[in-house]
Amino acid sequence: MAAILPYSDASIDLAAAELRSGSVVAFATETVYGLGADTFNPDAIAKIYELKRRPMGNPLIAHVIDLASAKRVSSGWTRRSMNLISACWPGPLTIILPRRPEVPAIAAGGYDTIAVRSPRHRLARSLLYACGGAISAPSANRSGGVSPTTAQHVAQDYADQSELIVLDGGPCTLGIESTVVDLSESKPVVRRLGAVTIERLSELLGPIEVDMAVAQSMSPGSSIRHYAPKLPAAIVDREALAQNLASGGRAAVICFANSDVPSNHVRLEMPQDSDGYAAGMYDALRRADESGCERIVIERPLSQHGLWSAIHDRLRRATTM
Repeated sequence: MAAILPYSDASIDLAAAELRSGSVVAFATETVYGLGADTFNPDAIAKIYELKRRPMGNPLIAHVIDLASAKRVSSGWTRRSMNLISACWPGPLTIILPRRPEVPAIAAGGYDTIAVRSPRHRLARSLLYACGGAISAPSANRSGGVSPTTAQHVAQDYADQSELIVLDGGPCTLGIESTVVDLSESKPVVRRLGAVTIERLSELLGPIEVDMAVAQSMSPGSSIRHYAPKLPAAIVDREALAQNLASGGRAAVICFANSDVPSNHVRLEMPQDSDGYAAGMYDALRRADESGCERIVIERPLSQHGLWSAIHDRLRRATTM
């Protein structure tokens, strides 16, 4: 099984040395755990794709410590992009800009653009400082599966990888991936909903287009089926929940308080607020997968606003067959 190391100066130094030597390391961020390699090392980047079983056309996010580091991997910086990162970095916002020619194409899924983010998590920032460069990292799960929000999730996914180091930064506080905004063209476009809401982006950029791909594009995590559990899963409106549970096999039910779930099913109750729901969503999907049930039934959240829009996006992709 992958080796979980507690966050310490010694574990950061060890992980940084591993990255510089061309190895892959898993580490905590505020969104989800990432599986990282040196952005400028194409052989190391190839190991991420191999370990994750990730399609080569699915780009990675280059994690950087600051603007100077971001400019070493990307170009096309304008006042608009500078204003955006001054408001949102470090934090859960990824921007897409033209890729600098020094960055190997494999780090960007073969695209001429690259996704860049400056994480807020103290562990991630310590690792970036220790490495002195950019770390390209997708979520640290097998491709298409449920994203990991604890070090234990990563170790379970890579039980066959005894040499993989996982830096344990505790449970991810946000629990949902970064928002991806494409600034490579004249008009800003949201390519993936995430922890920075559309409402917040509209405050910063004005009216903004949302163009959610239904197939893999220049944005990480844009395939139509993604973040998905192993068991068949469906989203059901609250008023149809009882009827759904009365037919079909035993279900793990991800629901809210006061929902009527018969005792022969497994109840996984979620917080009513969007922050709490997002932080616990992937863990609930993983627990549902391990429940011994035949299927997963998810009570559809009512609100569509703010962070709920990103939650709906993840649930839709997780339940698409």
